[in-house]
Amino acid sequence: MPAATRGRFTSRSHAAARFIAQRGLLKPLVWSLTSVTVLGRERLADVEDAYVVVANHTSHLDTPLIMGALPRRLARYLAVGAAADYFFDVWRRRGLTALFFNAFPVDRTGTNARGVSAKALLNRGVPLLIFPEGTRSRDGSLGAFKPGAAALASSARVPVLPVAVIGAHAAHPRGSNWPKPGRLPVGVVFGEPLTAFPGESRSEFTERVRSAILTLTEENSDRILGVRTTSRRIPEGDRS
Repeated sequence: MPAATRGRFTSRSHAAARFIAQRGLLKPLVWSLTSVTVLGRERLADVEDAYVVVANHTSHLDTPLIMGALPRRLARYLAVGAAADYFFDVWRRRGLTALFFNAFPVDRTGTNARGVSAKALLNRGVPLLIFPEGTRSRDGSLGAFKPGAAALASSARVPVLPVAVIGAHAAHPRGSNWPKPGRLPVGVVFGEPLTAFPGESRSEFTERVRSAILTLTEENSDRILGVRTTSRRIPEGDRS
């Protein structure tokens, strides 16, 4: 993309600053506070350009875990949808959210639309991370999905990357100010990229994405949560 058309979301200098913030500060902190397992990164080998990461949402750990688990080439320009009424209402929080997560505001109220369009970002080749439940789960269970993320991916003709975040609710539940001590086990599991079928409605595609995340959770929870090692060494294949 020519330099003249680059804004905050695709700026190379901003990406360099985020690399330092994410990989030099945030990831080491989160990985030191929890015991992280990353599965399924081989499923991302053919993913390029724009895409939509869709994940369950139970904790403030979810975003740094996903961004830290993604290969660097896919995380470089990833923009995270963040609640406009919380993350963009105070300038300090707005600045930090933009620095660490390349965040764009998502209006949860329907009464205060912001100037950044998720579809416009996708059309510019900016990949997105969206939590379609709209808010963090109170009990860790998977809630209903709003259709916006699947509809965006379908209209932009880009794949959805389903991601299951496992154990984050136990490690840092909603309402807590800091992860629990003891390096509790958490995991990020990447599923096969999904695209909308011809004629598939946005509600059907949304439910298919939700089912994929539910399956990833059910199939990998025991592996991630059932065995705790004492060394807490990050597997070589999970480093990035």
